[in-house]
Amino acid sequence: MHVIVLGIDPGVANTGYGVVAHHRGRLVALDGGVIETAPGQDAGARLAAIHERVGALMDSYSPDAVAVEDVYFGENARSAFAVGQARGVVILAAGQRGVRCSSYTPQQVKASVCGSGRAAKDQVQRMVQTLLMLSDLPKPDHAADALAVAICHANGAPMAAALRAVS
Repeated sequence: MHVIVLGIDPGVANTGYGVVAHHRGRLVALDGGVIETAPGQDAGARLAAIHERVGALMDSYSPDAVAVEDVYFGENARSAFAVGQARGVVILAAGQRGVRCSSYTPQQVKASVCGSGRAAKDQVQRMVQTLLMLSDLPKPDHAADALAVAICHANGAPMAAALRAVS
């Protein structure tokens, strides 16, 4: 079984992405980085740029699934709305291509990658490096987080597929 997952850590200024393949029981990083938009740009132009780049990643890698991190900002409604808009254009790009999209909370991602939902950022980076057998720590943070989201989904996807086949 070969599963390709595009993981996304959404944000208007910085959207992290990570592409992971689950192949023969191993996880392999295919790509990772950050889509940056300029603060002075019109909000619509920034969202269009994110949508276009995420769509291009989907067209390049043909992922079986897109995994997007849910973000909780507590009291900061403005940040939460902006992240929600970035999540929306990612989900739209997936929907336009018929790719299934799943959401995971930061705690679910940390628990999946590190075994604890309270893991620190540097611990997540080290575990992503270990799980994907990368020579260096994945950087920047947004790319590492996106790879972690992809790992979270990829580790659960083969099991979910097996369960669907049985039922």
